[in-house]
Amino acid sequence: MSTALDETPRLEKTASSSGYSDEKKAHSLEEAPVEEQVEEYDDHDVTKPFPIDPDEEEETHQLTFRAVFVGCCLGAVVGASNIYLGLKTGFTFGPQLFGAIFGYAIVKAISKAVPEYGFLGRILGGSFGPKENCTVQSAATAAGGLGVLFVSAMPALYRLHLMSALPADDIGKLIALTCCAGFFGVFFVIPLRKYFIVHQKLTFPTPAATAYTIRSLHRGRTGAIAARKKSRALLYSFIVVFIFKVMTGYAPGIIYDWHIGWTLYRLGFTSMIKLENAGWILEFTPAFLGAGMLSGLNASWSFFGGSILAWGIIQPAIVKNGLAFGISTSDEFPLVSYQAMSFTDPEVYATRPSPRYWLLWPGVLIMLVYSFADLALTLGPLLRGMTMSASSLKNPREWFRSPTELDPEDEDQTPLEDRIPFSWWSIGLAASTVMSCAILATMFHMNVGEAILSLILGFVFSFIGVQSSGHTDVNPVSTVAKASQLIFGGISKGAGLAQKPAQTLNLAAGVVAAGSAAQASDMTGDLKTGYLLRAKPRNQFIAQLCGAVVSIFLNSGLFILFTKAAPCIIDDTLPGICTYGAPSVSAWSAVAVAVTSPKLPIPSSSGYTAIGLAIASVITLVVKKFWIPKKYWGYVPNWNAVGLAFVVPQVYYSIAMAIGSSFNYFWALRNPAGYDMYMFAVSAGMLAGEGLGGVFQAILAIAGVDGGKFGTAIGCPGMEFCG
Repeated sequence: MSTALDETPRLEKTASSSGYSDEKKAHSLEEAPVEEQVEEYDDHDVTKPFPIDPDEEEETHQLTFRAVFVGCCLGAVVGASNIYLGLKTGFTFGPQLFGAIFGYAIVKAISKAVPEYGFLGRILGGSFGPKENCTVQSAATAAGGLGVLFVSAMPALYRLHLMSALPADDIGKLIALTCCAGFFGVFFVIPLRKYFIVHQKLTFPTPAATAYTIRSLHRGRTGAIAARKKSRALLYSFIVVFIFKVMTGYAPGIIYDWHIGWTLYRLGFTSMIKLENAGWILEFTPAFLGAGMLSGLNASWSFFGGSILAWGIIQPAIVKNGLAFGISTSDEFPLVSYQAMSFTDPEVYATRPSPRYWLLWPGVLIMLVYSFADLALTLGPLLRGMTMSASSLKNPREWFRSPTELDPEDEDQTPLEDRIPFSWWSIGLAASTVMSCAILATMFHMNVGEAILSLILGFVFSFIGVQSSGHTDVNPVSTVAKASQLIFGGISKGAGLAQKPAQTLNLAAGVVAAGSAAQASDMTGDLKTGYLLRAKPRNQFIAQLCGAVVSIFLNSGLFILFTKAAPCIIDDTLPGICTYGAPSVSAWSAVAVAVTSPKLPIPSSSGYTAIGLAIASVITLVVKKFWIPKKYWGYVPNWNAVGLAFVVPQVYYSIAMAIGSSFNYFWALRNPAGYDMYMFAVSAGMLAGEGLGGVFQAILAIAGVDGGKFGTAIGCPGMEFCG
C-alpha cells in the first residue's frame, strides 16, 4: 500500500499499480506503438542492480545543471500541491514518479533543442540517459519534501499562540527550524545505505517502480513513444484540473461542493439538515479521486468505512447521549457545527467536548498502536536476521567507513570514486548537529541535551520509517513521531516548565524528530532507485542537498502565502467557514495540550473508546498476520485508514477516494494495457492540478479578486460563501 495513512500520509505510486509487483512482473509501464501491447519486464530480482546493457550508451554526465534545475522545479510543483492538500486534509503525495516522467519529457526535449557545442550546449545540451533521469527525480524528491512539517506541527505552534501573530514575522525561525530537520535527515542516512539496501535487501516498492519506469522510458523508440503518451496525459489532466479548481472558487456550491442535506432542507425535507450538520456532502475533488486511484481499494474503502463508523454512527450517538456537543452557527437556520477545536480552556474540552475533539483521541491512539504493533510483528524476524547478519561480518564498523578497494564478495560493486566520501556525510552530520543545537537553544530555548534528544529520536524514527516503507511502502513516521510528544511531555513536567514553554518544547522537538525522520526515509528510497539504475550515489547526494535547500525556502514561503490568504489555518477561533480543515494541525495541537496539562483533558468516554478500538485494531492485525492467507489480506480493514477517518472530519474526501479506487479497479479489469500506461500519469496530474489550483486561489485571495468577492454563494448553507 502506498499511502502512509497517518495524520500526514503520503500518496505515492505503488509498485503494483505502476505495473510492477513481486507476484507478477509481467505487467509493463509501456504500450507498444502500433499493437498497443504491454511490453514485459525482465524477470529481475529487485534487490539487485539492473544488469548492464552492452548496447547502452555510456553516460559521462549524470550530474548536470539541467537535471538538478528541472528536478527542483518539479519538486517545487509537488511541494506546492502538498501544502495545499496537506492543509486541506493532511494528505501529501510523493514526487518520485512525477519527477521521473515529467523530468524525462522536459530534459529530453531540452537535449534535442539545444546544440551540444558552445557555452549553452555545455550547460543544457548533450544526450540524456537513465542515470541523469535518476538525478532529476532525486532533486525532485528532496525539493518536494518537508511539506509534512507545514501541514502539522508548524501551524500548531501558531494555533497555540507560541509564535508571533503572523508567520511572516517569523520567517527566520521557520527557515531555521526547517533547516534542522532537512539537513540532519539528509546526512545521517548516508552510512545506512549499505545496510538497508544492500545487506537487508529492502524492496522499496515506489522507488523500485520509479527505477523500472526510468529504465523503460529510455529503451529506444518504444520508450520514447510511451514517455510522450504519459507526459501528454499528465499535462492534459493537470491543465484541465487546474482550470476547474480555479473556477470552483467562484461558484463552489454549484460546481464543487454539493450540500445535499441543506438543499433537501430548503425544499421542505427538514430532517435532512442532519446530513449537513454531520458534514455529509459531496465534493467533486479531482485530487482525492486521484488519491483513491493511487491508494487502492483496501486503503480507500477502509478510510471510507472509518468515516461511516466515526461520523455516521459514533458522532450521532455521542451527541444524542450528551457525551459531545455542537455549536449553533446560525440564528435563522438550524445549522450546527461539530468541528470546534479550540484549546483555550482544556477543562471545558474534558467536560463539554465537540464531536471532533471527542473522536480525535480514538483516531490518534488507533494509528499509534496499530503502527507500532504492525512494526513489531514485521520487524521481529527482521531484527533476528539483522543480528545474524551482523555476527557474520568480521567488523560491522566497516559499514560506516570508506573502503580503499572493492571487495569482490561484496554485492555492492559501486565504484569507490562514485560513492559518497566519508568526509562529506560525517562533517555534514557534525555541522548539522551543531547547527541544530544552536538554533534550538537560541530560538526555542531548548538546552543541548533536549536538542540532541530530538535529533536522536529522529534517527530512531527513521529506522522505523525506512523499514516500513522499504517493505510495504507505508511510512508511518508522522504517527510514530507522536511518541516524541509523549517523551517531551514527560521531560517538561519533570523540569517543572510552565504550560506555554512546555508546549513550545514539545512541538519544536516534534518538528525536528518527525522532519528529519521523514527526510531520511525519502532519501533512502532515492538511493534505492539509484542503486537499481547503477547511478552514482555521490551525484544523487549532491542533487538531494540542492533539493533540500529549495524545499526549506519553498515550504516556508508557501506557508506564509497560505496563512495570509486563509488566517483560519493558524487561528481556528476566527468566525466563518474555513476551507482548510488541517486535521494534522489539530492532532498535533491536541496532543501538545494534553501531555503538558496537569491533568489529561480527555473525556473518559473518549478514552475508553480509544482503548477499545486500539485493542480491536491489534487483534485484527494479529489475526491477519497469523491466520489469514496473504492473498486475502486486501479484505482486512486497514486500521491506520480507519483511525485517519476519526481525525479527518471531512467525510467527502473518503467518499472521493472510494470512488477513485473503485474506478481504478474496473479500469484495470477492462483495459489493463491502458491502465498500466496512463493511470499514474492521469492521477498525478489530477493531484498536482488541484494542488497548484489551490496555490493560485491563495494568490487571488491576497490580490482581492477571489471568489469571496466576485463569486456566488448559491448552494452554500445559510447563503454564506463556502469556497
